[in-house]
Amino acid sequence: MIGEYSIPWKAKLYIGAVIGAGAICFAYAVSEWTCRDPRQYICCFAVAALASIFKVQLPGVTGATSVNYPFVFLSIVEFSYGETMVLSCVAIAVQTVWRATKRTKPVHFLFNCAGMALYVSAGCAAYRLLGVPGKLDIMALAAAVTSYFLMNSFSVAGVIALTEGKSALATWRGSCLWVFAYYLAGAAAAGLVSLIGRRLGWEAPFLVLPLLYIMFRSYRLYVGGLESEKQHAEHMAAVHLRTVEALALAIETKDAGTHEHLQRVPAFTLGLGQKLGLDDTQLQALRAASILHDIGKLAVPEHIISKPGKLTPEEFEQMKIHPVVGAEIVARIEFPYPVAPIVRAHHERWNGTGYPDGLKGEEIPIGARILAAADCLDALTSDRQYRRALPFDQAMAVVVGESGKSYDPRVVECLRQNYKIWEKLATARPAQSAVPPKPPKAVNVTNSQAPAAGFEASKRSGVPESELLASIATARQEFQMLCERTQDSGNPLSLRETLLVLEDRLHSLIPFRTIAIYARKGDCMVPAFVNGENSCLFASLEIPMGQGLAGWVAETGKPMVNGNPAVEPGYDPTKVGTLLSALAVPLQSAASITGVLALYHTGQDAFSRDHLRVLDSVSSKVSLTFENALKLRQAPVPPSNDELTGLPNARSLFLHLDGELARCKRSDTGAAVLACDLDGFKQVNERFGYLEGNRVLKLVAAGMQQNCREHDYVARMGGDEFVLVLPGLKACDLPEKVAALEKVVGDAVVAGCGERLLAVSAGAAFFPQDGANAEKLLAEADRCMNRVKQSHKGAASCMSHDLAAIARQVERPVVAPNPEVRQAFSSQP
Repeated sequence: MIGEYSIPWKAKLYIGAVIGAGAICFAYAVSEWTCRDPRQYICCFAVAALASIFKVQLPGVTGATSVNYPFVFLSIVEFSYGETMVLSCVAIAVQTVWRATKRTKPVHFLFNCAGMALYVSAGCAAYRLLGVPGKLDIMALAAAVTSYFLMNSFSVAGVIALTEGKSALATWRGSCLWVFAYYLAGAAAAGLVSLIGRRLGWEAPFLVLPLLYIMFRSYRLYVGGLESEKQHAEHMAAVHLRTVEALALAIETKDAGTHEHLQRVPAFTLGLGQKLGLDDTQLQALRAASILHDIGKLAVPEHIISKPGKLTPEEFEQMKIHPVVGAEIVARIEFPYPVAPIVRAHHERWNGTGYPDGLKGEEIPIGARILAAADCLDALTSDRQYRRALPFDQAMAVVVGESGKSYDPRVVECLRQNYKIWEKLATARPAQSAVPPKPPKAVNVTNSQAPAAGFEASKRSGVPESELLASIATARQEFQMLCERTQDSGNPLSLRETLLVLEDRLHSLIPFRTIAIYARKGDCMVPAFVNGENSCLFASLEIPMGQGLAGWVAETGKPMVNGNPAVEPGYDPTKVGTLLSALAVPLQSAASITGVLALYHTGQDAFSRDHLRVLDSVSSKVSLTFENALKLRQAPVPPSNDELTGLPNARSLFLHLDGELARCKRSDTGAAVLACDLDGFKQVNERFGYLEGNRVLKLVAAGMQQNCREHDYVARMGGDEFVLVLPGLKACDLPEKVAALEKVVGDAVVAGCGERLLAVSAGAAFFPQDGANAEKLLAEADRCMNRVKQSHKGAASCMSHDLAAIARQVERPVVAPNPEVRQAFSSQP
């Protein structure tokens, strides 16, 4: 019942012992040979040999079984010990060599035959101990079957465990235990055949042979079902592993240096796990964790991950959240093995100084201890932004030096003995593929020493608090804002326009109620931009250098966290609402400090050290933008209104729309953008002249303004195109609004030309359904307007409008906006 194995020496000793014991039992049984009824014995012998060719592959192991066992049990009841031994050994010999998938080696043949001799000896001994040979005894037969099964299953599980490296008990449970039910059924069939033979003659029982064939078929179908379930389980495991690999790719997009890291670390960790005796479940968990352990870096901004210098304490505090975030991400995959605890604990240290939980010694999961040592060795042998890679021998010496401090001594010793072998395997081939989660909790990391890269000199420290999705979103917003500030620094906006954009983007990263930017003017700091609560008060301040909060930051060049706004000279909290917290950073050019950026909040200690880190990371970009805006302050400001109609132009529209969308985001409200085009306006110019055409445009513009609410916004994009920004307008109100605009246009052209020559093509886009910024909304509104305009071609003189078409815009699919929309609109005359 064993297949072909590469046999280790322990298995050879075991197989030799079984063969020797089986040979002794066979020789003893044959020495007592007697045959009471040769005809009956020969028939039973032939049927048993025939039944041996009906084989079923055992699930999960290299081996097969057949349906000859009912005849072995019948022989135990009906025949002598010697007859039973010969019949059974011949049956197992036929089973072993008949249609074998591979050439049967002599050692395998001898083991199977010797094993059968032992099983039969155990069964015959049990039957003769409780019953009488030649007579049917149900209790004795049950004992014989049980003895036969136990001897059979444990010997097979033992040799499989030794030759295939599997657990003997797990193999017995998974591949042998289920056979017992069929052995009992075979024993029942043997008892039935014996009983019928005693009543009707020994030939009669052979009429039940078709029943045995049915038993074989059901046996085979059952095994096939087990194999299907096994394949399904393997498929699901493969799906999980592919999920692991997909998430690992997300890590690579954050840190390109992790590509080879994700190949080498699994080779080290799996090698360690196997050497340290981890079971299959633990190895599967370790494999997934070795690939996914850094997935939490999605919550760490790229400029921290890729920083070429030393991390500040604030940056390291942000880096420390990645094991916690990573564990929460992994927990949502619902692996069938414990991956999340390994990911969470892979930065814990043996002496308890690690993070995030400060676990010590055996409190750290074994998988995390293995991963920590392997991860350190690979990191030391890889190039980093702040140092070059170490040779493997030097890196291993560093890891050995941390044995008993950072890493489990047993793990380190195993790694030291085998790391050269595993390193060759890792470079030869890529990494192999192969409890309901709790809701995310606030990340509060308190343990750890300095990172390996070291720290810049800084007195600041603190603990960031974050949540899973918020951490990832904030990290992305922070990086995006850095990029946007770099791009915006060259835009020719006025100082106030520039700082309004800055305020809007800072709001998405740091909560504040008031923003103030002070510019240095001689020995004083004067407000260059103030917005928010108490803005009038701050706008009137003039702060001497070194005095108050802003003056101290400007003079020392150091930031301030949760300072008291009341210390500013001239600040009178009795006149206005009280602000209790301030966060301020210096704005420094290449030559000197040019200003101070201050954020204020009404809450006590409202700002965290992580808020300071974010503001620090953008302050250099803000300084450049601020300096450029100051240089352009005296430059002529481009006109913001259309000369003909007096309406705001395209440039003003974009600034207004940016601010309106920021307000909508903060108040969680909606808005509509309506793009309008006058159908047939070319006829007005051709028939009545351009002067009359201009008069009609003025009348249309005035009518649109009168038709709108006080807080609506109407702008002329150029030519006969207008855009309306309508806060709070709902889709159901759109047809009524378009009908009113049609009446305005109709009245204007009648007043100017005496004829109804114009119609309106209008397209709407809604925030936030159709877009989250000005470009997307205007592009979508313009696309819908063009679609309506196409439907109106050939009917420009007809003023009736299909309002249902406008209403259907609400259900249109969102398409990718044109990235050149802002530039195109801004270039209109």
